[in-house]
Amino acid sequence: MTHVSAAFAEMRGPAPVADIAESLLGAVVNIATSQNVDDEDAAPVPQVPKGSPFEDLFEDFYKKREGKSNNHKVSSLGSGFVIDPAGYIVTNNHVIENADDIEIIFSDGAKLKAKLVGTDTKTDLSLLKVEPTEPLKSVKFGDSRKMRIGDWVMAIGNPFGLGGSVTLGIVSARGRNINAGPYDNFIQTDAAINKGNSGGPLFNMNGEVIGINTAIISPSGGSIGIGFAVPTELAENVIAQLREYGETRRGWLGVRIQPVPDDLAKHAGIKIGRGALVSSVIDGGPVAKGPIQMGDVIITFNGKDIDESRDLVRTVAESPIDRDLDVVIFRGGQRQTLKVKLARLPDEKVDDAKDKDQADPKADKGTVDDDSTDAILGMNLATLDDEKRSANAIAESVEGLLITDVEKGSPADQKGLKVGEVIVEVAQEFVDTPEALIEKITKLKSDGRRSVYFMVASPRGDLRFVSVPLE
Repeated sequence: MTHVSAAFAEMRGPAPVADIAESLLGAVVNIATSQNVDDEDAAPVPQVPKGSPFEDLFEDFYKKREGKSNNHKVSSLGSGFVIDPAGYIVTNNHVIENADDIEIIFSDGAKLKAKLVGTDTKTDLSLLKVEPTEPLKSVKFGDSRKMRIGDWVMAIGNPFGLGGSVTLGIVSARGRNINAGPYDNFIQTDAAINKGNSGGPLFNMNGEVIGINTAIISPSGGSIGIGFAVPTELAENVIAQLREYGETRRGWLGVRIQPVPDDLAKHAGIKIGRGALVSSVIDGGPVAKGPIQMGDVIITFNGKDIDESRDLVRTVAESPIDRDLDVVIFRGGQRQTLKVKLARLPDEKVDDAKDKDQADPKADKGTVDDDSTDAILGMNLATLDDEKRSANAIAESVEGLLITDVEKGSPADQKGLKVGEVIVEVAQEFVDTPEALIEKITKLKSDGRRSVYFMVASPRGDLRFVSVPLE
């Protein structure tokens, strides 16, 4: 008898999560939105054959509306969760975007109108507020940084309008970049997430929110086990700012960055792929007068390791402004700790001139000059003067050596250097004559260096670092 009982015990499967789910369901809500849409923006009237049995139907529905309103309502459903008994609710921006009316539907069927406190399109997060007659059931944020790949997670939401649906899965991956925004750092999970789950919580097994379900990959539109949630390490600060200010107030360092080339990492003695290379410092920015310089490799910012360049973007955005912050850099092979103060990130503006130099035939082809040098690493170079500057549409702020020709298949060509670009620095030293460049390269070779770093400017003045092999 004992043997049979043990066998049945083994057949019961994994430990149940019913108690956890029961304690959380009351804090997860359905969000119904409606939007007034002008009929002019609606879909075109379907064309049906004359004499079709559907002809009268479409005639009545689409064409006999004279004297009626020129707009109609479009509704959508999503999910959210209460973070404060006073009525603050978190969801995705895309759930409530452009909504004229937002209604919160609670697990007991009660409904309340909600107002928008603030929204952040860059992380796709929004904060809503309702006015309850009594305190609401709420949940707390947990620490997503403690989640490991393989940890159990639970999603609760409103898939396809089916409120209070619970699904279970694991953390499949962390730090996913799906090109949804500049601060992508998604948790990937195989817990079933479908249309309508957006904005709902992803819980750990302590009943804490460690992510906000936001996106899925699915050819069919349904769950195939690849869902993404905004981690609370990113979301919690955004929600706190929306609650306090009604908007986000992100930090701004005022530098342009790029990934650290492997050979530069080796030369600097840092781990391959780690850090963010400062390719230029923005005039008028917080560090325009120092202490950060072009060519610095930032490896730690405000106590957080920078494993790759996009980590710096996110870390700076989350850091406080107008306070002294520690930055650890490599400069000239030496590790240094600097103090910087961030400003508030200015509103982004569309740059109408973006990539203009790539569209300019002069920028792509350049002009061949009689006084250009013999090929150096597959490039012909010339001293930049007013005539060449004008002929190649090069900005007044750009100084250095003009690339007048690039040999196909050469080291320079393989690294993407183009005619019309300007070499500003070689191994972090400014050069303005071909002779100075040759002398610098000769010394690097004699020192046993296997590659050389060029700071290269586009005709418009955009800077980047390029590593070209010397062998």
